[in-house]
Amino acid sequence: MVIRVTFFILMALGLIGFGTVAWLSTRPPSQAVAAAAPAQVKVTVLVAARVVRAGSLLKPEDLTAKEMTQEAAGSDSNPDSADVRHSLAGAMVRRSLAANEVLRSADVMRPGDHGFLAAVLQPGMRAVTVGVDAITGSAGLIWPGDRVDLILTQSIAEPSLPVGRRVAAETVLPDVRVIAIDQQLVQGAEQNDKANHGSTVTLEVTQTEAERVSVAIRLGRLSLSVRSADTPAQTASTNPLTTTTWARDVSPALANDLPTKTESVIRVFQGVGDSKEFKF
Repeated sequence: MVIRVTFFILMALGLIGFGTVAWLSTRPPSQAVAAAAPAQVKVTVLVAARVVRAGSLLKPEDLTAKEMTQEAAGSDSNPDSADVRHSLAGAMVRRSLAANEVLRSADVMRPGDHGFLAAVLQPGMRAVTVGVDAITGSAGLIWPGDRVDLILTQSIAEPSLPVGRRVAAETVLPDVRVIAIDQQLVQGAEQNDKANHGSTVTLEVTQTEAERVSVAIRLGRLSLSVRSADTPAQTASTNPLTTTTWARDVSPALANDLPTKTESVIRVFQGVGDSKEFKF
């Protein structure tokens, strides 16, 4: 009797278990498998390497690269590439940028954009362009935003002057700002035929200074000298420059050069075939 009861109990438990399994197999899983999170796309964009004030002209050292997600960078960021860096050289910053802040397209005005010169020039100033070569332009070491001295070197074609006084150099304009520079000088002195061709540099000057530059262009060769960022500001009007450096000041061999002595001769005739010469 006990065996029969036990048998029926086991049969009942088996049926209950089988029914439970069958019921569970027809039910959806209690928990959906979580979908894999999409991978975050990383991009490398240009950011400010340091604090850059509004109105400044970008230099290579003002920019650095930073990796971040595409979402954080935004669609108006500038990807890090040689072409993009080159296009931003000399661009004017519209608003101040903090260090590591993303540089966005609306933050800059590039050279060549409509109204660039008008936006860069300070009130009352003018833009004047001078021609230099890779050497007189400091071999690509000058960038928009730098402050330079404009130096004139000229030869004086006067045979009566001593050799030491036939070549002179003087500073035409001190402490003027470079606001634009052509592609060749931005890239530096290239080792090819193009490196010997002329280049142009645009300076920010007053009206009077523009006239001085116009005359200097006709007199001789112009060169640029970069000023230290810590040098106090000067202008031709506040600090007139009268010093001229002559060839004899540079070369001791020409220091004692004397003017070539010229003789004047007067011949006096007295009658036919009778004459006398007087030299002085």
